[in-house]
Amino acid sequence: IGIMPGDGIGRDVVSAAQSVLATLNDLSEELSLTFFSVDVGEAAVEKYGNPLPKETLDEISRMDATLFGAAHTFPVIPGLRRSLDLYAKVCPVKALPGTNAIRPHADLIIVRENTEGLYRGAGYVDGECHVNLRVFTKRGMERIIRFCFDLAIKKGRKKVTFTHKAEVLKYTDAAMLQLFHQIAGEYPQIDAEDMMVDACAMTMILKPEKLDVILAENANGDILSDVGAAITGGLGLAPSGNMGDSRAIFEPIHGSAPKYAGKNVVNPVAAIMAGKMMLDYLGEAQAGARIEKAVVDVLKEREIRTYDLGGNASTMEVADAISERMVRNWNEPVRD
Repeated sequence: IGIMPGDGIGRDVVSAAQSVLATLNDLSEELSLTFFSVDVGEAAVEKYGNPLPKETLDEISRMDATLFGAAHTFPVIPGLRRSLDLYAKVCPVKALPGTNAIRPHADLIIVRENTEGLYRGAGYVDGECHVNLRVFTKRGMERIIRFCFDLAIKKGRKKVTFTHKAEVLKYTDAAMLQLFHQIAGEYPQIDAEDMMVDACAMTMILKPEKLDVILAENANGDILSDVGAAITGGLGLAPSGNMGDSRAIFEPIHGSAPKYAGKNVVNPVAAIMAGKMMLDYLGEAQAGARIEKAVVDVLKEREIRTYDLGGNASTMEVADAISERMVRNWNEPVRD
């Protein structure tokens, strides 16, 4: 397992998440996790003179999976995604008990295309004209659509909703919409629908139960994932996974928040749940379920919680409470 804290509060939350994973590793006779430190961002600049050097990419490529914190040094985040071809960002939108979720029954998944679209970084300046290009390729569209339907089957979901603005984006969204419905025919067991992205955002807020798996272009998915965090209690609770065909990096969706770095006050639950996602990806779903149960139990008690949830516990106090709960729960059965 690569442990890649990155910048700002990434160091705080990854340290907390690693401590929970280490406790789980010690408790389990079946699990065997070995942790390797991976430098990125400011730490990599100090060591290699580059925030995202070849050495970092090579280290990640050798890992079965990597847990990442956050980064504010450019071009770490887009560079990781494109260099390692992590074309799918999976963002569960699931309200946990004992939080400030305004939609406590929300339970859906956003799949965001992670390497193309408006965030591809293509563009130019011509005099007074400033242009960013929204780049779609047929290969990119096809693989993210198939990934989404395959994920729906794997997770026991019943519907995939493609979000778009096809009526005005004729060369990109309209093309992807056509391809989406074409490929959907290969998955008769999954319902397929399409929805304007603004209507999807409103549906997430008002009636999230109408949605199951959402497929979104890069920029649209970025926005929708924050909407998802808002309805389920905040960024401190929202994990994600960046996935390709052979590699994966898991992270909280929040940023590096430099003003809170090193203060041991931020919520580690998103990073800890990213660790749970990582275990699921590695085929260790029961181990992941043990983490989730401990997280839920601690949140439901409403005693040890960080400032964003109305408490005053530190980052490590929350992580320690989750580890302690996992120990107490160890002989209880869990569902993966």
